Amino acid sequence: MSAGLNKDLHVVVLMGGWSNEREVSLSSGQGVAAALRQRGWTRVTELDMGHDVAARLAELKPDVVFNALHGTPGEDGSVQGMMDLMGLKYTHSGLTTSAIAIDKELTKLLLVPNGIRMPVGTMVDSDSLYERDPIARPYVLKPVNEGSSVGVAIVHDGCNYGNPIGREVEGPWRHFERLLAEPFIKGRELTVAVLGGEALAVTELKPHGEFYDYAAKYTDGETDHICPADVPQDIARAMMEMALDAHRLLGCKGASRSDFRWDEEQGGAGLYLLEVNTQPGMTPLSLVPEQARLKGVDYGELVERLIAEALA
Repeated sequence: MSAGLNKDLHVVVLMGGWSNEREVSLSSGQGVAAALRQRGWTRVTELDMGHDVAARLAELKPDVVFNALHGTPGEDGSVQGMMDLMGLKYTHSGLTTSAIAIDKELTKLLLVPNGIRMPVGTMVDSDSLYERDPIARPYVLKPVNEGSSVGVAIVHDGCNYGNPIGREVEGPWRHFERLLAEPFIKGRELTVAVLGGEALAVTELKPHGEFYDYAAKYTDGETDHICPADVPQDIARAMMEMALDAHRLLGCKGASRSDFRWDEEQGGAGLYLLEVNTQPGMTPLSLVPEQARLKGVDYGELVERLIAEALA
């Protein structure tokens, strides 16, 4: 798909910004820019997004923008809408898809009626957690519109949050007014990347800590990646089908990554999609490049495929 690309086109790699995932975005963007230069692209500009991003893009006049931003506002439709108004071509998903997929509640409203199994969740005011649990323990609390497991807490009987949760105890309730509460799905942490309309593989994630949180995702040595995952063929096939269906239902472009929990004691009925990431990381530890390599697509080719789809 990337054959025949004009490598004299001006690519602006948009990264950084001010979200909680800034450092990861910078790592993704720097990796993308380096790969393009190594493959002979002559005009590659790295742009650390500031509040003057529209003026900077107008000044740079890119032929295509590689969107390496993670989190808000680079992954929630805000930057996508701006680039649409400016008539710019860019990688990954567009405004509507991004706005829905970043919002875990909206994602459920779209996917669950279409047959995608997800944990039943309920929105709660953070202040109410100091009085009572919203659902039976163990449960998970997460911000409705953050990625990379930012602000996720697992509340169970043995945790040090208290019962009810203590007002002074550190947790997402101190940083977000409303949170999504979901039953904790025991079992294995798995993920599937989709690229170019194809589900690539299943990776099992074995964090050394309690769960696959932000630190586990982006700290070298904190998580073991088993790719391909050692799971039954029917479970792997079901995950890949669910990831591809979610990609299509949401209208994703470029690459996406769907995260799962699987309770193997329940077989297929224990498989749940947790969320869909429309702008997966492109760092050395990231899962999409890892799965692409398994399919014979190296990092540079992956970057070019994403650019080719954006230009098309």
